[in-house]
Amino acid sequence: QVAIASALELPPSFYMQLVGDYRERRDAIVTGLQECGFEASAPDGAYYVMAGIGGFGFDDDTAMARHLIEQVAVATVPASSFYHDPQKGRGYLRFSFPKRLETIERGVQALRNLKRR
Repeated sequence: QVAIASALELPPSFYMQLVGDYRERRDAIVTGLQECGFEASAPDGAYYVMAGIGGFGFDDDTAMARHLIEQVAVATVPASSFYHDPQKGRGYLRFSFPKRLETIERGVQALRNLKRR
């Protein structure tokens, strides 16, 4: 409750800046993922992107997520973990963007070296 009270005292300009910052990060990650071969579109209200991995030759999202962390040093979450029926998420990875823009740019740069299987 204290945190909510403090947040309510912040000026509208704080929230306008926050929206702009998130939009910049969202656009950077979506564009970067698309350039790297992922199927990605900008979410309207979420702080993450569900990116299609169909063109990379991995059997499923878990295998690709493991490969990214071990070989590319990019952490993501297999989308199947968010579905009651995991099969529905097997073709996607979740990339979150509440990070510094520099971190997103470094991650995208690392993904540019990703080899298709």
